[in-house]
Formats: sequence, structure tokens, C-alpha cells
Amino acid sequence: MKYCTKCVQPDTRPGIVYDENGVCGGCQWTEQKESINWKERENELREIAEEAKNARTGVYDCVIGVSGGKDSTFQSLYARDVLGLRPLLVNSEPEGITDIGVHNIENLKQHGFDVIGLRPNPKVMKQLITKDFFRYLNPAKVTEYSLWSSTYIIAEKFDIKLIIQGENPGLTLGVQKTTGTGGNALNANEQNTIAKNCYDEYVGEGVDERDLFLFNYNREKLIKQGTRGVWLNYYVKDWYPSTNARFSMSKGLHIRPKTTSLHDLGSYRRFSQLDGTLLEVNQLLKYIKFGFGQANDAACYDIRAGNITREEGIALVKEFDGGCGEHNIETFCKYIDISIAKFWETVEPFRGDMWEKDSSGQWVLKAPIWKNEPVNSNINIPAILERIEI
Repeated sequence: MKYCTKCVQPDTRPGIVYDENGVCGGCQWTEQKESINWKERENELREIAEEAKNARTGVYDCVIGVSGGKDSTFQSLYARDVLGLRPLLVNSEPEGITDIGVHNIENLKQHGFDVIGLRPNPKVMKQLITKDFFRYLNPAKVTEYSLWSSTYIIAEKFDIKLIIQGENPGLTLGVQKTTGTGGNALNANEQNTIAKNCYDEYVGEGVDERDLFLFNYNREKLIKQGTRGVWLNYYVKDWYPSTNARFSMSKGLHIRPKTTSLHDLGSYRRFSQLDGTLLEVNQLLKYIKFGFGQANDAACYDIRAGNITREEGIALVKEFDGGCGEHNIETFCKYIDISIAKFWETVEPFRGDMWEKDSSGQWVLKAPIWKNEPVNSNINIPAILERIEI
């Protein structure tokens, strides 16, 4: 594995790009942000908002997909209170919604929004999640279809002219080969996790097209009716997970408690992926396939935001990346009706070639960043966590 020279992004992330100096696309975007005329971008977004108001055919000016988490809370309040829009919020309920997730979506509703809640047939969802676990080792894959599509489906059915999404992964993650680097969010279906046609993937074995209505949106129809989509982070300079989390916590967002085992979580940040019980296992599986997980993602964001140094990021990745509590694995196995032994039997054939067994027979990364760039022994992880607080 090779890593970005500015953050800790590995070259195993699908769709990632690097420049001639070994700087990843996410860090390139961070550098580009310093030379952008953000007042111009803000004016452009305000013009888009005014166009949406003027083109309104019903009650709502825009539609926003929300979980109630840090980003969607910021998006919703920004759209209403800064842009002056009347949003319709759409919540696609995750499988195994957590108590924190229940609180956060209710908290967002209480800020004064109309919210439509959608949930695909849980029997169909369980069947497809199980299939994707065995086929891709990615149980979250099919949930991404419904999560994204629900917002676009409602925009089409209500003839709403503007969709406001959060961050373009082509910018923040640097996967420019998927959604590009612009502000157009109608192309969300080109993300590498959901790029294929869901009908081609899932119809058959007891599932037909009618079961997949909430898993697919008609981009061409949206364009024809004059609906546009925007990535908010393309227009708002200070878009970082930590910034959005602090803002949203001031508005009532709950995050994981301080008593949370960060090693079981697989990350040092307690404000991400709050609403579903399948998410920690999916991050573990990502780590096994690609050699990086949730702590690595968090460190990349924090390094770019200036919250931590690159060396501190390396230490945090070494300490927490790839962690997943046994209880999380047990919960997942119970959900898809398999044994723990079957889980690991399924996992191993997907293990990426960045792994090798050490002298004791344990799987270890062949060339992790902390091996190539040893961390100073003076790095104090508890002190880092205390400094960044959440």
C-alpha cells in the first residue's frame, strides 16, 4: 500500500487519484479551496435557491435526504435559515436503527421541518443484505441504493426543483473518477458503491422490480422536469465532519457517549455513522478488503481540517483502525442468520493482498504507514483525544 504524502489516504481506495507528488484527490481539494472565490460560490448557490423558489409548483422549494446526523442537520438548517428555502426532508430509515439514531431524527424534526420517512420492505432488505455479504462482502451496498434514491424519488413525485446533498465524494474523498469534482448532485448514482443498475443486480430469486421501487431513481426524468441537485460542500468552504458535528451538537445532536470503546468502534471519532447497527461491521469488512477503515477516514478529514498533524493521524490509525467489537459481529450474524464461524469463513477469501500472516499466524498489513513512517514515541493518544474532544 502507498499513502498520500499529506494525509493517510491509501491507494487501495477504489477510484482514488493522486498527483505527481503523491497527493491524493481529497488533499488536492483542500488545497484548491484556498484559491476559490467563496463569495462567488455563495452567490451562485443563492441564485440556484432563488430559481428553485421561482420554479416551485407546490409547497416545497427543495428536498434533502436526512438521517438526523451531523451533516444532514447542518444541511437542513443551512437550507432553511441561510438560503431561505422551505425544505421537505426525506428520511430513509436504516436497518437496525439505534437509540441515538431515533433521537437524532426526532431532534431534527423538532427544529420545525416536514419529514417523510421511507423504509423498504425489511424482508426484502434482509434478503439483499445477506446476498451482498456473500457476493461482495459489503452488506451496506444495497442500503446505499435506497438511502440515496429515496430523496430523488420524492423530488420527482412532488415535482421539487432542487435537491440538496451534503458532500461530493469526488472532492472530499478524492474519488474523482466517480462523481467528478463539480457541484452537480444528480449524478449520485455514479458513486462506486452504487454505480450498477440495481435491477440487473437484484431481480431474481424471489425479488422482482416492484420490490426495488425505493432502490432506484430516474435521473433522466428529473432532468426533464427541471430538477437539479447540488453538493453543498462545493459551495460551503468550512465543510468538515468535525465542524458539522460541533454545529449540530449545539442544535441537539447526540453522539456516542465518552464511555464508548473506541477500539470496538474502530475509530477515535464518536460522531460518525450513528444511526445503524450494521455500520461497524461494514467498516471492518472494508478494512479486510482494502486495508483501511473508519479511523483512517477520520484521520484524513482531521489532517485536512488542521485538527491533527499527519504524524498524529498515523498514530491514531495504528491504534484504532480495523477495530470491531465482537458484539457487533454477533449482532450482524444474528441478523442474517449465520454462525460466527460462517462469517469468518466467508470473509477470508475477500482479504486483500496487502495482508500477510506473521510468525504467530495472525493477519497483519504488509506495509502499513506506521511501519514505513515510524511514529515518535512522544505521541500521546489520550492527549490528542482530549484536545479534539469528540
